[in-house]
Amino acid sequence: MSDTPTNVVENRASTGSFTGQTPYSAWMQTDALHSLQRTVSDHPGEHAWITHVQVSELYWMLIIKEIQTAQGFLRADNLRQAHRTLLRVVAHQEPLQAIWRSIDWMTPTDLLAILSRAVATYGKDTALQGWTYRQMVYLLGIKQPQHLEHFKPQPQRWAQLNQALSEPSLYDDVLACFSRIGMNVPKALLERDLSAPYTPSKEVEELWRDIYADPDGNVELQQLGETLADIAEGFSQWKHRHLMATRRTFGARPAYFGTEGVAWLVPTMDEIPFPELWSARTFIGDPPPVCPHMAGRRS
Repeated sequence: MSDTPTNVVENRASTGSFTGQTPYSAWMQTDALHSLQRTVSDHPGEHAWITHVQVSELYWMLIIKEIQTAQGFLRADNLRQAHRTLLRVVAHQEPLQAIWRSIDWMTPTDLLAILSRAVATYGKDTALQGWTYRQMVYLLGIKQPQHLEHFKPQPQRWAQLNQALSEPSLYDDVLACFSRIGMNVPKALLERDLSAPYTPSKEVEELWRDIYADPDGNVELQQLGETLADIAEGFSQWKHRHLMATRRTFGARPAYFGTEGVAWLVPTMDEIPFPELWSARTFIGDPPPVCPHMAGRRS
């Protein structure tokens, strides 16, 4: 707050707008923030568990807001600002990976001591069924209508997620922008039911291949592609950390919807955003005439 003009601080203080708080505490809402870790067990690790999840929630919402900002730029065909915004998403994913360390020490005994009390107090649930995470996933293009059922007890969030399900994802806006600047995006893909799971297109795969065909060609679109790949990879890395944390602290116990936790999570590892950006990699660049690991094996 050292850059805040003294007269502004004094004027606010004189009007009582800080209500007995310092400017920092009023701005950051520290009193409210530190009242939100409400433990239900006497396990010393519960505070770390709650903090880990709440920080994740904050970063998921931050990523949502950044993606929505990027979508606005894409709809205005401002690729440069869209790319600049998406670079921030990559940056926000880094702390999401790092905070797993704060609960990596937990054993099944530790976690179950906490969850048993949480379930007795609130009922069974999972972070993957939080509305913030689900909205982020929809924005990344992984549209799964069946998850909406979980949010019927929250009508406001159900409506919010239903809207996110039926609106363009980030990838939809990327492809729509590509179409407007003259690239070959199938019309049927642009006019499809946006609430349905995305079906990869051979034409879009070829579009990405062509973008990368000339290393010195459309550098702006190549950079956008690499940033989208970074976002997809960061998302997958987070899911892998969640899967391994489940293996480590929960084992093969029934968890999600009565399904064994690991068995429920493993298939989600195949849910990678922007699919043609990845499948096109098979056709980008000139491969050597002989695979290096096969060299010297010919008789």
